[in-house]
Amino acid sequence: MNKPPSEPATTTPPPVAPGDKSPVPDHTGHHGPAAATPPSETTGATPKPMDHSQMDHSKMNHGKMNHSPAGGHDHGAMIADFLRRFWVCLALSVPIVALSMMFQNLVGYNFSFPYSTWVLLALASLIYGYGGWPFLSGTVGELRRRQPGMMTLVAVGITVAYAYSVAVTVGWLRGMDLFMELATLIDIMLLGHYLEMKSVAGASHALELLVQLLPAEAHKQEGDKISDVQVTALVVGDVVLVRPGERIPTDGEVTDGSSAVNESMLTGESVPVQKEVGGKVIAGAVNGEGALTVRVTHQGADSYLSKVVKMVSEAQNTKSQTQTLADRAAGWLTGISLAGGLGTLAVWLWQGKDVAFAIERMVTVMVTACPHALGVAIPLVVAISTSISASKGLLIRNRTAFEEARKITAMVFDKTGTLTEGAFGVTRVKVLAADLDEATLLGTVAALEQQSQHPIAQGIVREAHKRDLTLPAIEDFQSLTGKGVTATVAGQAVVVASPGYLKEKDITPPADAVSNGAETVVFVLLDGQLAGYVALADRIRDDSKEAVQRLQQQGIKVYMATGDNQQVADAVAQELGLDGVFAEVLPDQKVNIIKDLQAQGQFVAMTGDGVNDAPALAQANVGIAVGSGTDIAAETADIILVNSKPTDITNLVEFGKATYRKMIQNLFWATGYNVIALPLAAGVLYPHFVLTPAMGAVLMSASTVIVALNAQLLRRSLK
Repeated sequence: MNKPPSEPATTTPPPVAPGDKSPVPDHTGHHGPAAATPPSETTGATPKPMDHSQMDHSKMNHGKMNHSPAGGHDHGAMIADFLRRFWVCLALSVPIVALSMMFQNLVGYNFSFPYSTWVLLALASLIYGYGGWPFLSGTVGELRRRQPGMMTLVAVGITVAYAYSVAVTVGWLRGMDLFMELATLIDIMLLGHYLEMKSVAGASHALELLVQLLPAEAHKQEGDKISDVQVTALVVGDVVLVRPGERIPTDGEVTDGSSAVNESMLTGESVPVQKEVGGKVIAGAVNGEGALTVRVTHQGADSYLSKVVKMVSEAQNTKSQTQTLADRAAGWLTGISLAGGLGTLAVWLWQGKDVAFAIERMVTVMVTACPHALGVAIPLVVAISTSISASKGLLIRNRTAFEEARKITAMVFDKTGTLTEGAFGVTRVKVLAADLDEATLLGTVAALEQQSQHPIAQGIVREAHKRDLTLPAIEDFQSLTGKGVTATVAGQAVVVASPGYLKEKDITPPADAVSNGAETVVFVLLDGQLAGYVALADRIRDDSKEAVQRLQQQGIKVYMATGDNQQVADAVAQELGLDGVFAEVLPDQKVNIIKDLQAQGQFVAMTGDGVNDAPALAQANVGIAVGSGTDIAAETADIILVNSKPTDITNLVEFGKATYRKMIQNLFWATGYNVIALPLAAGVLYPHFVLTPAMGAVLMSASTVIVALNAQLLRRSLK
């Protein structure tokens, strides 16, 4: 087993909160270390909504769109606007195509009427102005930012086609108009934009669904009076009644009642959680069959639900390294498209082709090369993976760290509250007296220990309640400082004491009561005779071993860093089959552990409580904070595990790999399309094959649809 570093880390840890864990002393006495309380809450920065009028369609980075509930209405209006323009333009395109000489020659009919040419010009002008407006106005924004992109390409293409066609119609140039190509191009571009925006909106719809979980009103209780008030009017300290089947209106603490609460939409935990007095409840969860009285502890922006929405929105708004690569590629492709279009025009004119043919080739190149699919390739994957991860209890605060989870070669776990439950639980109950049974012994011990708030005592009481034991009445209760407690039960003198008390009384404990290092043992004496014992430990979580094995199967070495003594740490490490353990380390010393592993060439992830492990979380390549209930935020963590389940960490690694694979696939589809389509658009196969502007637009939109569908397949990978 590895030893802890000899020198403390130079990084200064943040101030220790009251609930922070400190190094745990050896479990030699009756009352072992107190269980750590959850980390305190911190709040991330509020993401700024994006102004859709300034949206950069050159890169189609929909990760920058305001998909928050506040901005959802504006985005929905944009989607509806594109669909409306598409249907209007499609209707106008029917007579344009019917009047087009190119289409008539292709099909073999002749159709005209007085002033039909001018009617065609008028209809085409309507399509150019109404259907082309989003692209024309978008071009202005791109040029103001000095970032010409997809909008500029489309605007240049339709403007050149329209201007050339007008010149032919009025007799300034000889040739055939491109009104049919213009109309079909605008139709296809509008439809492509609509489908893409619809896909992105659907991927981010999870945020709106979360907000809709919160009821509008709450039953506020003041003494015997109950009144319905707006949830927004509640303040910390108010008491509300939650009836069976209702959604809980606010984060709070149960003050009366008992019920099973369904938190699946919030935490990903499918099994309803039993809530008793003192239990924490989350706004938006569904109450079961029992009524609950809840005291408000968090309200508004401080609530768990608000933090989930904020974190998911921040993650979707954050550019990863892969997104930056796609943006650069889209920028280069924009320049290549403009230069290629003008170059194509010049080459065909130099070859002696007529102006109409050369302009058609130029328009086709510009339309075909639009980096539309490239721009949506990454943001759509980001939106889908982030929202699905949130529904599975993984809150992503750093997109790059999430994608880089695939690189992890070493995982360092904190022990208490991460691999273990963070609270003492009964592991064994042994009866030594012939006239006792296990239930009676445990009930007697719990009757004495219910007077204490110590974690060991509370662990015994919890076990008795879990078994529905009836606790006997006690008399003459006394505390034996540092040794245990004593009282009279049914006329018998009962002592619940530590091993030190037995040694003081020259009582030899049974051989099987010797602790394995991870347990704390308390002994029970009835009228001075040893009657049995209860062993407790900070129990290892049910899924910790599975998580360790799954990580090791992926080639990841798993270590544990803990403030516990070496004997306790070794016992846990042996049971879980860890690759190494660092014991008796202070929180700031964990930074040295991370640095040492990194110096060995390892890509390190650190999993801790997010507060006293903050320096190590910040130093690690990927920092993972565990939290439960409303205590989920740690400023230095890249990813938050809502349910504190170790197997969620293995899901994180698998999700990161699946997301990165999907991003690379989309980049391949997007760029591969342009490599093939651009030469065809320029006319390299002329006269055997000519790609029309409309067909170029179809291919461009098809590539975008393929990318969008491929991104949607990510949902299967992340189930």
